This record gives sequence, C-alpha cells and structure tokens, in this order.
Amino acid sequence: MRGLGGRYSSELGIDVDRGDTEVERWFVAATLFGTRISASIAERTYADLARAGINRIVDAGTFEWDALVALLDTGGYTRYDFRTATRLQALGKVIAERHGGDIGGIGRRFTDPAALVAVLDDLPGWGPVTIGLFLRELRGVWPGAQLPLDGRAAEAGHHLRLLTGRERDGLQRITSIAKRAACDERDLEAALVRFSLAHRRTSNCPGGRHCVVLARMPESRMDDGGSRG
Repeated sequence: MRGLGGRYSSELGIDVDRGDTEVERWFVAATLFGTRISASIAERTYADLARAGINRIVDAGTFEWDALVALLDTGGYTRYDFRTATRLQALGKVIAERHGGDIGGIGRRFTDPAALVAVLDDLPGWGPVTIGLFLRELRGVWPGAQLPLDGRAAEAGHHLRLLTGRERDGLQRITSIAKRAACDERDLEAALVRFSLAHRRTSNCPGGRHCVVLARMPESRMDDGGSRG
C-alpha cells in the first residue's frame, strides 16, 4: 500500500503529532483541499501561502483580498480564486472572533466527537468532506477526532479483501492491519481513500491481488483527481 501515498499532511511536511503549530498548518491546508480541485494544485497553493507567511488561518484574515487572489492564482486556483480568497478571509475572522485565533484550543474544548463536528461544520465553507479529511488525520491527537472509517476506505478495503463484511468496526480491523504492518493507521486509511478515488475511474476490475489500479500504483502515484479527501 505504500505506493498509494498516505496522509496529505505528511506529504506537505506537516507533523500534526508535534502540537498546535502543526495542527494550525494542517487546518490551512485542509481548507484548500476542501475545494473541488486536484490535490497537486492544493499542495502547491498551500506551499505558496506558507511562503507568504500564512501558516495560521488567522494570518489570512489580515491579508488584503487582492493579495490572496494573486497567491491563489500562482498556485493554480484560477477558477476558484475569488471564492477561496473570500473564504480564507472569512475563516480567519471567524476563528479569531469565536475561538481567540486558537485552532488547537478547539480540539481541547470540544472532546465529544459530535460537538467537535458541529463546531467545525459551523465554519465558513467547511462541510462533511473537509471535516472528514481534517479529523481523519488528527486521530490520536484530538480526543474528539473519532470519526468512523471513511466510507471510501471501507469500499477499497472490501475490494482488496482487507475487510470481509463480517466486521462490526472496519476501523478496528484497519488499525489491527496497520499495527501488524508497522505503519500508522491514518496512513493506511488515507491510502485506501486514495485508492477508492482512483478506482472509480476503472471498470471490470477482478479485485484482490489482480486489481488493475493496485497493479499500476508503483509506476505512477495517483492524484486524488479532485481534492475531495
């Protein structure tokens, strides 16, 4: 599964296990990934924003709108530049006003999973897809980051016969597999999500060891085809 790729945060050089500063960076990146645009563009744009000094979402709230648009255009957000610039500014202001500019504090205050999801869902432009991506990579970091196994990961797990349909808790099974493989369960789940997205562009696959997508993964690491992680 290593050829599939793991957590998006790790690919960006973000280590959410190291504390609030890294979680802040991941929040900015997850906001970009929530747009229906390719993962490569989202990653490139995140790097451009970081170089410009936007490492926390509240930093975006202090930037001129035109400056944000220019940064987004450089990264490749030409179709979504105006909307995303407005969204970033609004998010920065809301986080500053409601949460004192402290993303890490949200995770400490809202330890109940349902309450945490509700708080994130109330943010400008955030919805189930962005929330799922953000919290999936914060398992073990925030107490409330306890979402069930992503449905696309479950789909891929069944296709590859890692899951059988008899499990009550697919996440528990994935965690067990990851432990035996000496890898992080979050990387395995993310890899399965990536696999599912790529697999939807194929047909008549025999599955298992003979899966046509899995067979070509070592040759060309897949893009998620639109940042819907």
